[in-house]
Amino acid sequence: MSNARAHRAAWLAAIVVVALGFGIALVKVFNENLVFFYTPTQILGGEVPKGEKTYRLGGMVEVGSVQREADSLKVRFVVSDMNNKVPVEFTGIVPDLFKEGTGVVADGQWDGTTFKASEVLAKHDEDYMPPGVEQ
Repeated sequence: MSNARAHRAAWLAAIVVVALGFGIALVKVFNENLVFFYTPTQILGGEVPKGEKTYRLGGMVEVGSVQREADSLKVRFVVSDMNNKVPVEFTGIVPDLFKEGTGVVADGQWDGTTFKASEVLAKHDEDYMPPGVEQ
C-alpha cells in the first residue's frame, strides 16, 4: 500500500471512529432525557419500572376532586385515564391552566396509595388562547 493510500485510510478510520462515538453519545443522551408518562392504569398495574424513584403520571383531573387546604399550598386531586384513578397530593403553586376536567402531567413518586407530586404541568388543547388575547 502506498504512503498516500495509507494516510487516506487512517483519516477515514479516524473519521468513522469519531462519527461512531458521536452517534453513540447522542443516542445515550437522548435516551437519558426521554421522559414518558404513565397512566393510572399502568401505575396501579405495577407497570412502572422498578428502581425509578420519580416518574410522570398523566391523565385527566377528575371533576369534583380538587381540594385545597386553607392557609396552605397543599392541593389534592384525582387523576383518571377513564379506566382507573390515582389520588395525587401536591404542595406548591399549580399552573394557571390547571383545573378539573383538563389534562395534567405530574412528576413525583408513588407510595402505594398516593402519588406525591413534586411538579404539576397542566396541558391545554389546540384551541387554547392565553388570557387577554382576543381572537
